[in-house]
Amino acid sequence: MTSIIEEAKAYEPQATKNIADLEKVPVGIEMEEREFTKGDGATFKIKVVVQDGEDYRVPTSVLKSLKAIAEEKPELKYFKVKRTGEGLKTEYTVIPLE
Repeated sequence: MTSIIEEAKAYEPQATKNIADLEKVPVGIEMEEREFTKGDGATFKIKVVVQDGEDYRVPTSVLKSLKAIAEEKPELKYFKVKRTGEGLKTEYTVIPLE
């Protein structure tokens, strides 16, 4: 049994990373939906890909861009995402790799 202070010191909040944190993303990676609860009790869902046991959030704008790229380049195997800005002004650019 551990004390509450030992637990507090060891505590790391669960965080979802962003797909832009990945260097290279295969187009065949599986996507899942996760449900979270805000502090006020409201729930929300996000799309994530899982790589090496870590969740990476996939913004809707990335899916829209990737759809357009896939229509023009159906042989696409990998892409990466560049993120600029922050908060509500965050923008994502999908860059085809192979």
